[in-house]
Amino acid sequence: MKNKFCQLILVVLEILLVKNAYSQETPTAIAPTGIEIVKQLEKPKNQTFDEKDLGGYLLVYFKDQNQSAYMAISSDGYTFTDINNGNPVFIGSELAEQKGVRDPHITRGPDGAFYLAMTDLHIFGKRAGFRETDWERPLEKYGWGNNRALVLMKSYDLIHWTHADFRVDLAFPELGDIDCSWAPQTIYDPEKKKMMVYFTIRYNNKDANIYYSYTNDAFTKLETTPKLVTAIGGIDADITKVGDKYQMFYVAGAKIKHAVSDKINQDFTGEDKRIDPEEVNTEAPNIFKRIGTDTYVLVYDVYGLRPSNMGFSETKDFVTYQNIGHFNKGVMKTTNFTSPKHGAVTYLTKQELKAIAEYWKIDN
Repeated sequence: MKNKFCQLILVVLEILLVKNAYSQETPTAIAPTGIEIVKQLEKPKNQTFDEKDLGGYLLVYFKDQNQSAYMAISSDGYTFTDINNGNPVFIGSELAEQKGVRDPHITRGPDGAFYLAMTDLHIFGKRAGFRETDWERPLEKYGWGNNRALVLMKSYDLIHWTHADFRVDLAFPELGDIDCSWAPQTIYDPEKKKMMVYFTIRYNNKDANIYYSYTNDAFTKLETTPKLVTAIGGIDADITKVGDKYQMFYVAGAKIKHAVSDKINQDFTGEDKRIDPEEVNTEAPNIFKRIGTDTYVLVYDVYGLRPSNMGFSETKDFVTYQNIGHFNKGVMKTTNFTSPKHGAVTYLTKQELKAIAEYWKIDN
């Protein structure tokens, strides 16, 4: 009887803990997001993207608590303010097959549009009541997550967005029985004159590599069968063109590594050494340039910390790196949010920065 009573107490405590964990999700999930999903976008007249017009930065990130994504802005690249007062802008339960989004990445295309790509996955789907099992398919065969869709969104003003939830395995059965796909990022290929999405695909619960595919102009689907970017064997890649080279940061062994190539999706080579200065696990590298300088900032998710945080290092030559700390523990600051995960930064014009601040009623 005593053992049964103890077991009952443990069950009740577990229920209360789960309820408490999600009690903070409900208010954010119903808060106004400020965005509108539309079927088609109208490109603004005379829309251009020129570095001389840039005057701000846009950060996207997500949080485990609600499996939704957020946006924050900065005028100087050092201090970031969440545009929706710490509430999500992209609600995972409304945008994803698995009712959660993770790993947001945003970039600007030569057409001036914002291209946002995210992983379709809710890691607490069972607890949240979205499915009856921990994962959609057996963990023993397919491993953690076993998600197969990518969320693709496009906007010119950060308010009106097109949306597509794209199942990679169904579109390309020639890929075979993939475990999962995650961490999509986007870059413009000047030779193909198309946006290229690259992301991680895993097989057999162990073989994970980086693949690439080209999208349609509307950014609603992948048009070409995904192919391997490199044989390095990493995950969570970030590819950025700097001069005539493509700099790629990726993750191997829960550490940030670096490789370089003169091609956008081939022949990357690099030293097998850790780039980030952390002593705990890291992932999700992303780089952005400080406007008007030759300094690049490497951003990464220090998920081994409790609570988790983002770390930052600066470089001018992609050989030497200066550690500039974590959010709110160094020169990088947040004003109204904490513990962002898997972030990415792109650029805003001065006019866009002003318009966004006015629309979401924030003081930046």
